[in-house]
Amino acid sequence: MIKFKYVILYVEDVEKSMNFYKNTFDTEIRFITPEKDYGELSTGETGLAFASVQLAGSNIKKGFLTSKTSEKPFGIELGFVTDDVEGLVKKAIDNGAVLYEDIAVKPWGQTTAYIKDPDHYLVEICTEIQ
Repeated sequence: MIKFKYVILYVEDVEKSMNFYKNTFDTEIRFITPEKDYGELSTGETGLAFASVQLAGSNIKKGFLTSKTSEKPFGIELGFVTDDVEGLVKKAIDNGAVLYEDIAVKPWGQTTAYIKDPDHYLVEICTEIQ
């Protein structure tokens, strides 16, 4: 059996990053190491986790790109579904996100918006696909 278990974002400050998602998307912190260099949020069956850039560097010896504010976001996004896209976008911005693409209604009826989280990762806030 194979199961998609989690996504890990490499960030500078694990606790700060986790608190953004906790406070914006009403998730709970499932686990954080005493060193605060790795943590997981309760997000359903597939987890969202965070590792410090330093911890990730000790595991990924060949190196990796980090998310930078001066660059465009990586070609990957996290998606959160809500009935109130406008309200959740406002809450995200109030918690430190930056609006990246304004709210739009797609031809198939889905409402979407894109923010960059405080670590510059791209997050889609949307309604269910109609």
